[in-house]
Amino acid sequence: MTIAVFLFSLLGAMALGMPIAFALLVCGAALMYHLNMMDAQIIAQNLINGADSFPLMAAPFFMLAGEIMNTGGLSKRIVNVALTLVGHVKGGLGYVVVLASCILAALSGSAVADAAALSALLFPMMVKAGHNPAKSAGLIAAGGIIGPIIPPSIGFIIFGVAAGLSISKLFLAGIVPGILIGAGLAVAWWWEVRKETTVPPPKATMREVIHALVDGAWALALPGIIIFGLKFGIFTPTEAAVVCAVYALFVAMFIYKELKWKDLYHVFATAAETTAVVMFLVAAALVSAWLITVAELPGQVVALLEPFMGSPLLLQIAMQILVVIVGTALDMTPTILILTPVLMPIVIKAGIDPIYFGVLFIINNSIGLITPPVGTVLNVVCGVAKIKMDDIIKGVWPFMIAQLIVLALLVFFPILVTGPAKWFSG
Repeated sequence: MTIAVFLFSLLGAMALGMPIAFALLVCGAALMYHLNMMDAQIIAQNLINGADSFPLMAAPFFMLAGEIMNTGGLSKRIVNVALTLVGHVKGGLGYVVVLASCILAALSGSAVADAAALSALLFPMMVKAGHNPAKSAGLIAAGGIIGPIIPPSIGFIIFGVAAGLSISKLFLAGIVPGILIGAGLAVAWWWEVRKETTVPPPKATMREVIHALVDGAWALALPGIIIFGLKFGIFTPTEAAVVCAVYALFVAMFIYKELKWKDLYHVFATAAETTAVVMFLVAAALVSAWLITVAELPGQVVALLEPFMGSPLLLQIAMQILVVIVGTALDMTPTILILTPVLMPIVIKAGIDPIYFGVLFIINNSIGLITPPVGTVLNVVCGVAKIKMDDIIKGVWPFMIAQLIVLALLVFFPILVTGPAKWFSG
């Protein structure tokens, strides 16, 4: 009965058109009423406590860093580096998208910011070169979702807070899987363009390559600083976010000089608006998470999944299928916040490595950003590239399938995640 109250209250509120954060509060109130413990003061206390988290402070700083990089020229220079390195091969602009996605992912941690930057910079170039607009937009959208996988990742921060896991370990465990997702996209793009007759840009001279690398050196140094600092314990993920934002601000204003003083208000205001939405969503979700625990909902879900508990592999497959289904209807952040308190007790009871599960969980949620009908990243690319949603949905399928294949490989071969994670963690 408790599971029914949870599902019907949440889905019912969403069906009425309520924002996700308010739907989660309605869900929490419904659970309290069902448990005969209705008290508005408890909701208020948990709402405040949900946002009162030091690790969560990393999210606004990484969002700010992403805004600064897009406005201050760092993203543009990273794309230029990728263009000089691989732009000349057949279908080279697609490989530029993949390479630039991986590098940008190591800077901002935001799928929306990365997809918006790549759409503005590369989509017109790909269409002009003769590539299919739908496939080009689909590749850019699929590349954008590498952002929440390679550290720093806002998704890992939210999951780490909700699950009570080390965000540093999650960050380091996401490096190799993120690169594998990029490799999967490159293979899918090669398959899609093998019969195209487009003419790639001319090969960059060694002088142009060196110039691009030198010009982009300040931007390219940032991922190394973050990973080095986390691996050797120089700073925490929250401190890394501050370092990232301050470094990006310094480079954009005083090295590249593309971010002007008059632009600062818009950059900070945009980052603040995004942060307010995310933080309220997290706070509201943790109200429901507390009541889910009180109602012993995870125990009831464990009972439903009891047939799979004897096989961690089958359990992983069942949980990943569940996340894929939920991801078609919900955005990444609410999916993380709703499912984490339900699934983590199951993961721990089954003896699955929580960090390993967390990486797969975030990859799956990231893929949900390009699955219709919601597909937040699809909407962003549509808006920036001015392409119809029907077209981009057709274009993104090959790349989504490639990412799901990589996810399946990670499920069947956990060493691909756990092995590099142990090495990076020292």
